[in-house]
Amino acid sequence: MDTLLLTQSDVRSLATMEEAVVAVEEAFAAHGRGETLMPPKVYIELEKHCGDFRAMPAYMDGAAGLKWVNCHSENPARHGLPTVRGTYILSDPATAEVLAVMDATWMTAARTGASAAVASKVLARPDSSSVGFVGSGAQARTILAALQVVFDRLEIVAADQNAAAAEQFASEIHGRVGTLEEAAGCDIVCTATPSRSPIVDRAWIRPGTHINAMGADAHGKQELDPQILVDGIVVVDDIAQAQGSGEVNVPLRTGRLAIDDLQASLGEVVAGLKTGRSHDQEITIFDSTGLAIQDVALARVVYQAAREQGVGQSIDFFA
Repeated sequence: MDTLLLTQSDVRSLATMEEAVVAVEEAFAAHGRGETLMPPKVYIELEKHCGDFRAMPAYMDGAAGLKWVNCHSENPARHGLPTVRGTYILSDPATAEVLAVMDATWMTAARTGASAAVASKVLARPDSSSVGFVGSGAQARTILAALQVVFDRLEIVAADQNAAAAEQFASEIHGRVGTLEEAAGCDIVCTATPSRSPIVDRAWIRPGTHINAMGADAHGKQELDPQILVDGIVVVDDIAQAQGSGEVNVPLRTGRLAIDDLQASLGEVVAGLKTGRSHDQEITIFDSTGLAIQDVALARVVYQAAREQGVGQSIDFFA
């Protein structure tokens, strides 16, 4: 069987954010039920280049794949290149045929945004009407697009330590620019920064707030005052992975937080195996590290659409 080669524009044309949210929700539920295989994410740290590479394999419901993705924080300034780019290899687990090699840059952003939407769907108050962004970069845009699949109307507050970034984002999405404190005062708070020290204070978080902590995806990163985690209901995307690279990784290491303080994995909540929020005054936190099962679920959607629509270039790698 030939392998499909799919460019970033191909991938964008083949999957909508609505489909991404559905695929990611299904992936979390399957993971919560123990129906997936997902070895630990592998990191290659490149301090010299201010970045890292990550290898993320997974198997889910008849599909297997591997994402090779980077995070180079200085790429935009140094080289005029995106911070994050990725490539995905999708395989048939029964025959090991390579079904597709596709750009995973948009897919990574979309599935990350979708995870925030799924978490907000099951953890935020149903009457939530405002969302604040701490960090107004590329990831904030896909998080908002995914949240708008789940929530009809949201007042949007954009904040960033780079004022120009917040102003640009706010103008694009018809929101308003606010301080970090004002963004953190919304019903739903989404943090998406590369910070290695807390930038959201506990005093800013109101009772009933839901927080999507999306930026801490590597060892040593953190965005939230640890007291927020101590006082709140913490749901992680994967308990093993979060210990080494999630928002909880630093508080766990310093003793501010214990493993027993974690409420559940998001998959367990989505699958109905554990509870998340129990009343309107609780603070809930979703700690996202990014799971390989999210990628394989969305890659499968993209591949099926490509076959149905005749999109992509076919190549025989083994000719």
